Amino acid sequence: MKKSTSIRILIVDDHFATRLGLAVPINNEPDMTVVAEAGTSAKAVELYRLHQPDVVIMDYHLPDKSGVETLESIRAEFPDVRVLMLTIFDGEEDIYRAVNAGTKGYLTKSSECADVLLAIRRIAAGAACFPPEIAAKIRAREQRRPLTPRELEILRLLVKGHSTKEIVDILQLSMGTIRLHISIILDKLDAFDRTSAVAIAIERGIVHLGD
Repeated sequence: MKKSTSIRILIVDDHFATRLGLAVPINNEPDMTVVAEAGTSAKAVELYRLHQPDVVIMDYHLPDKSGVETLESIRAEFPDVRVLMLTIFDGEEDIYRAVNAGTKGYLTKSSECADVLLAIRRIAAGAACFPPEIAAKIRAREQRRPLTPRELEILRLLVKGHSTKEIVDILQLSMGTIRLHISIILDKLDAFDRTSAVAIAIERGIVHLGD
């Protein structure tokens, strides 16, 4: 029997099977209850307003907005929202963006069920939950020089396979300016050429294929 003080949880993930796989073990816990499930960012915000749960389990990738953007939308209305990001994305930039948005915990979907349940309890109690491997990536990202919006824009075009000449045409900038930006991008990423820069950007979660 559930206690009246059960931790109330909203699950946000666009895959039904994932939501079910989380809801069943959570609802089997005597101190937890799933009060709602959402498959989109818009629905997540709507259901948070309605239920104001103790903890939100949030996927990073949603069909309408990212989990980070969804967290930011909810925090704009409810600054005390407590979110556990549960995702396949484990790049240091992904994690860093989530932390900056205010997530209280970050786990990958390869985590054991017991670890997810422990994280829910810790976050509900007001603590943070960043396992050592996640914390290490946060520290690594904090030591790096961030890319400017323009550099990030050019990097995305590089990831899509555009040549320097094509980037010049797309952005309507001079060849010299684009080459300078690319040189700075390589330096900031510790990359020796465009190919390695693309690989590093994807590995760290700076850019995702399909962005």
